[in-house]
Amino acid sequence: MYNKLPKYRYKKTLKMLKEILPHGGLIYDLGVRNPFSKIMEKEGYKVINSEGQDFDFEYNIEVPKEVDLVTGLEIIEHLVSPFPLLRNLKCKRLFVTVPLNLWFSKAYKNKNDERDRHYHEFEAWQFDWLLEKSGWEVKKKEYWRNPAFKIGLRPLLRNFTNRYYAVYAEKSLNKYTNYYKGVLNL
Repeated sequence: MYNKLPKYRYKKTLKMLKEILPHGGLIYDLGVRNPFSKIMEKEGYKVINSEGQDFDFEYNIEVPKEVDLVTGLEIIEHLVSPFPLLRNLKCKRLFVTVPLNLWFSKAYKNKNDERDRHYHEFEAWQFDWLLEKSGWEVKKKEYWRNPAFKIGLRPLLRNFTNRYYAVYAEKSLNKYTNYYKGVLNL
């Protein structure tokens, strides 16, 4: 999956996770077991991973009731339609990270692996709106860069441009009713 681990992103993700769920807890991680699952476990979290199902078709997943937090770390962008999954998640707390759309780079596409492609690379307001419409209230958000220590214009721009968007949200008790709120960024 990874030739080289994204240590900077993992460090930022772990820092925010500890702010959200400071003393360990039970996490349901959307996606198969991965290097970050192991990092969470080393930090005292108990982690249950999903089974690698295609969430575009299998979006009604059973999240155990005792789960403290559901994580979707670099998962949502791979879905053609993330709305049904987000809408149908049966949990109270959600921590997700997604790549931001970069004006100087096309969306990621692995030509050899159909499931390793980004259908979405969001603008922050788009992702906030998706979460709000699917029944979530954003409580905390952060932006992270993806520094590249290579020569070239795009690697240079990556040192100054936010690449990742991390969001902590809680299930909203309110029904989404204002279509224009997200569009107008109110």
